[in-house]
Amino acid sequence: MHEYANELSCEMATGQIMTRRPSDVSIAIKRLKVEKDAEKEEECDSEDDEATGLAEFANPVPWQKIESEGLDCDYALLFPKEEADILFRKLEEEVVYAKGEEAQVQVFGKVHNIPRKQATYGDAGLAYTYSGIKRFACPWTPTLEHIREAVTKTTGQTFNFVLVNRYKDGLDHMGEHRDDEKELDPLCPIASVSLGAARDFVFRHRDTRGKQNRSHIKPVKLELAHGSLLLMNSPTNTFWYHSLPVRKKVVAPRINLTFRRILISGTKKDR
Repeated sequence: MHEYANELSCEMATGQIMTRRPSDVSIAIKRLKVEKDAEKEEECDSEDDEATGLAEFANPVPWQKIESEGLDCDYALLFPKEEADILFRKLEEEVVYAKGEEAQVQVFGKVHNIPRKQATYGDAGLAYTYSGIKRFACPWTPTLEHIREAVTKTTGQTFNFVLVNRYKDGLDHMGEHRDDEKELDPLCPIASVSLGAARDFVFRHRDTRGKQNRSHIKPVKLELAHGSLLLMNSPTNTFWYHSLPVRKKVVAPRINLTFRRILISGTKKDR
């Protein structure tokens, strides 16, 4: 039943995509960049040479390294606010979220409603199983393709699947978990792109969970900003759980995209 519902939602998403021009996202972002370039020319006519030199290094982003015992992450602002605003609006138009049984997960044998909206997109034929449910990839939308290309260009990593989570406000949340499913390529980082309201993101070491706390390793808390990219490198998901806790003061929506590389059947894991 879960598989049928997911396939049906993918068909709906495919129909929706076909009614849009794939170039809409690129046109909007190119227009924004042209306007920004024009503004810079007006303000910096006397500094053309210096501006040209800086433009050559505009693509690489300044990374912030986040490390602890077994934790290895990189954080950066991938999109400026104006571009991030456009991408958020486009995703609100394009993404079709799961409903009914597809909007539920199984935890310790019990079925629960997911406290947020979810959707899965990716290359044809891919599926991802977590929390007892197998989710099939809907075809990439133009905006998801654009963001994936930006992430690949910035990181040098390729991705074939994305999990989309939409949080309507600070009451929508995500519980502690690790992204360590067998389908994931262990050599590829998970790339998390955040758009919309800034939210706290908390890492907790596996030895500090439960009543028997075997470690004094402190949690690591980040605020994921609008337009940001967080790379969770190996072996982070082996030792650390992560969550997006409730924040009642947050009233705006947030969309998070976690890009992954799913192992194709027959591909061997290299550890």
